[in-house]
Amino acid sequence: MPRSMTGFARREQKHPWGTVIWELRSVNHRYLEPAFRLPEDLREIEPKLRELIRSHLQRGKLEVSLNLQKEQVQDNELGMDLERVRQLAQAAQTISGELHDPAPINPFEVLRWPGVLQQSELDRETLQSAAIELFEQALTQLIEHRSREGAELAQFIQQRLDAISELVVQVRKQLPDILAAQREKLYTKITALQIDLDPERLEQEIALLAQKADVDEELDRLDTHVIEVKRTLQQKNSLGRRLDFLMQELNREANTLSSKAIVADTTKAAVDLKVLIEQMREQVQNIE
Repeated sequence: MPRSMTGFARREQKHPWGTVIWELRSVNHRYLEPAFRLPEDLREIEPKLRELIRSHLQRGKLEVSLNLQKEQVQDNELGMDLERVRQLAQAAQTISGELHDPAPINPFEVLRWPGVLQQSELDRETLQSAAIELFEQALTQLIEHRSREGAELAQFIQQRLDAISELVVQVRKQLPDILAAQREKLYTKITALQIDLDPERLEQEIALLAQKADVDEELDRLDTHVIEVKRTLQQKNSLGRRLDFLMQELNREANTLSSKAIVADTTKAAVDLKVLIEQMREQVQNIE
C-alpha cells in the first residue's frame, strides 16, 4: 500500500537526568532530504539518524528536531574549581590595587563565574543511546502516520479509477449509436442539398467518419492503465514516481479521445476523464 510523504511524530521520555523530546515533520519532496536541529552535545549521532531514516523512508523533506531538557544533578557535595577561585581572587586583588576604595568581593558573585561550580557530567554514551532509542520510536510513529494517510490516498485514487472505468464503458456503449447518428446526419444533409452523390463515394465518406470516431484503441489503453495503477497501489516499494508516470499516460489517452470526439457526449466524457485524472495526479504528488 502507498505511504504519504506528509506526517508528524512526537515522542517524549523522562529520565532522572532530564527529558528527551523528538519532533519529526515530513512534507512532499522529490527526493529524501532530512534536516536536523540537534543540541551541540548530540551532534555526533546525526550520521546514525541519517542511516535510520534512509533505511525506512525513500522520499520526503524531513525536519528532525531534538529538545534536550537536562535536570540539575543533585550531588552530596558542591563541586568547585578551587584553582579557578584562586585565579579570580588574585585578579581581583590586582584590580583593587589600581582602584580607590574598591568594594569588597562578593563570594556569591564568584560562584556565578563560569567554571567555578562544577556539575557532574552526564555520561555521553548513556545520553546518545537514550536519544537514538527514542528517535527510533518517533520514526516508527511517523511511518504509521504516513501509512494511514497513504491508505486514505489509495482509497481516493481507487474511487477515481472506478469512475474512469465507468466512463469507458459508457463511451463504448455509445459508439455504435454515435456512428449511426452521424451516418443519418450525413444522409440528411445530402438529401437537403439535393446532391446526386455516388453511393461508393458516400460509403467512403462514412468510412472516414467512422475511422475518425474510432476510439477503441484509446479506450483499451485507458482500461490497461487503470489496471496498472490498481496493481501499483498494492506494491510495497516506492510508488510515487511510477504512479506519476501512469497519470501522464492516462492524460495522454484522454487528450486523444477528446481530439477524436465528433459529438458532445464524447467530448463531455473526455473532459470528465481529464478532471478525474487531474484529481488523482494531485494526490499522487503526495505519495512516497
